Amino acid sequence: MMPNWFQKIDRIFIYEMHRWAIPALRVALGLVFLWFGTLKIFGLSPVADLINATYSFFPNGFMIFLGVWEILIGLGLIFKIFLRATLALLWLQMLGTLVASILSPSLFFDGRNILKLTLYGEFVVKNLVLIAAGLVIGGYEVKSKDGIDR
Repeated sequence: MMPNWFQKIDRIFIYEMHRWAIPALRVALGLVFLWFGTLKIFGLSPVADLINATYSFFPNGFMIFLGVWEILIGLGLIFKIFLRATLALLWLQMLGTLVASILSPSLFFDGRNILKLTLYGEFVVKNLVLIAAGLVIGGYEVKSKDGIDR
């Protein structure tokens, strides 16, 4: 059995984690998008070759457009601006990364084994976590703002 003082500290710790988890997730996710978008705008993105190879049918300014898109997502998340629209932009952008693996599978999978990923494949698979984070943020931040019961 835990001592009473430890149980009190444990409850405080759990309360603070509950209080700060979603805002911390929202800001962290926003910083990721802000950072990645800025890299794209300045031509420093490590995935520029991947994007250009996969979406070669888009015009030359596509990388800047995508960078601005990601910066808007980042700012929307960090400052909690138009959160529903921000999350819609996030999910559309994530859909674009998943579609890339269908358009150019050889860039994402090593050979015929879909479990054997290339570096770009790992990049896309990690986006599943970003999608899930967006779902969590949308499920709690938007819901609590609208007064919907949890």
